[in-house]
Amino acid sequence: MRKSDPMLTVSCDYSVAPTVLWNAISVLGEMKEWYFADIPDFHAKVGFKTEFKVQSTTLTFTHQWEVKEVIEHKKLSYGWKYEEYSGDSIVHFLIEPIESGSRLTVSCEVLEDFPQDIPEFKTESGRAGWHYFLKDRLASYLGNR
Repeated sequence: MRKSDPMLTVSCDYSVAPTVLWNAISVLGEMKEWYFADIPDFHAKVGFKTEFKVQSTTLTFTHQWEVKEVIEHKKLSYGWKYEEYSGDSIVHFLIEPIESGSRLTVSCEVLEDFPQDIPEFKTESGRAGWHYFLKDRLASYLGNR
């Protein structure tokens, strides 16, 4: 992913109230159920930082997050970078009420280019990852509540 690429955006609709969706994206116990089981701590408070490792088949990605913006039940943004690699981004989670429940739109704003020789940093990989998290994992989690 590069600054020059169009912003990566993925949306999904859920038949739950915005407050339920907010908890799923901001409460540690719920995030561990559908998002990353290895998150050690998370608080939807500006300035909060957390770090955790995710291992692919051959590479380690130490996620480094810092909460940048919180509008309760509406918007959560955090910086997202990796200890091992150059690149920096902000991921925005925007919740909108809709007639059937809530819409979550996730967008990734690249602030500094990520290495292009690592497949996980290709735009297609990022899009596939967010589709997996929102349309498979989160949808299944919310549907089983």
